[in-house]
Amino acid sequence: MYLPSLKASQTDHPDEGKLRLQVISALRSQPVEDASVTISYTGDPDSVIEMTQTDSNGQIPEITLPAPPLEYSMAPSEFQPYSEYTFRISKEGFEDLDISGSEILPDSTSIQRAVLNPAVPQNNFENIVIPAHTLFGNYPEKIPEDEIKPMDTSGEIVLSRVVIPEYIVVHDGAPTNTSARNYYVRYRDYIKNVASSEIYATWPDDTIRANVLAIMSFTLNRVYTEWYRNHH
Repeated sequence: MYLPSLKASQTDHPDEGKLRLQVISALRSQPVEDASVTISYTGDPDSVIEMTQTDSNGQIPEITLPAPPLEYSMAPSEFQPYSEYTFRISKEGFEDLDISGSEILPDSTSIQRAVLNPAVPQNNFENIVIPAHTLFGNYPEKIPEDEIKPMDTSGEIVLSRVVIPEYIVVHDGAPTNTSARNYYVRYRDYIKNVASSEIYATWPDDTIRANVLAIMSFTLNRVYTEWYRNHH
């Protein structure tokens, strides 16, 4: 496969992406004003790129950050198509928070939500590490599944029709791992998070739309058939 080389014009005017970051409190999800936000490259967290503070909405001013060439995310490539940044967030009365590996793609806006926990006497520190994107990282293959799942002998299905749920249960582990935690996540947030992990924001709108429809169809199929609840 041919990948265009970095042209002189790209070197002079490198690709860039935008960042929007909001800091909220874990208590009642209220915005945190005047929180200090330090931005650095994840590969060099001590080299500060920018320092800023949140406004009354808990948001920092929109920031433009360097990103790799757009071509890297348009086809399979050995080159990482996004830049990784670390955000260090602090506010008196709250635990300090580090978010590492936040991805910035060219010509796209990354929206990062940071949740601060109230400070405790132990003065804890939280470090969230975002793993490599599914399309770039090295992950195990999907668990094989039969195309047709045998239903209960009674033939009874709990749902009589496909229903868009408000919340879905996310099992943090293999279906057979009964010790893994279950999380209740809003359906719309789940679809958004899966899309962000599975595809790139740089893709054409129609491509993103098709992938999101596939994610929604797959998820609703699993809810309708209660696939994982009956999986052994």
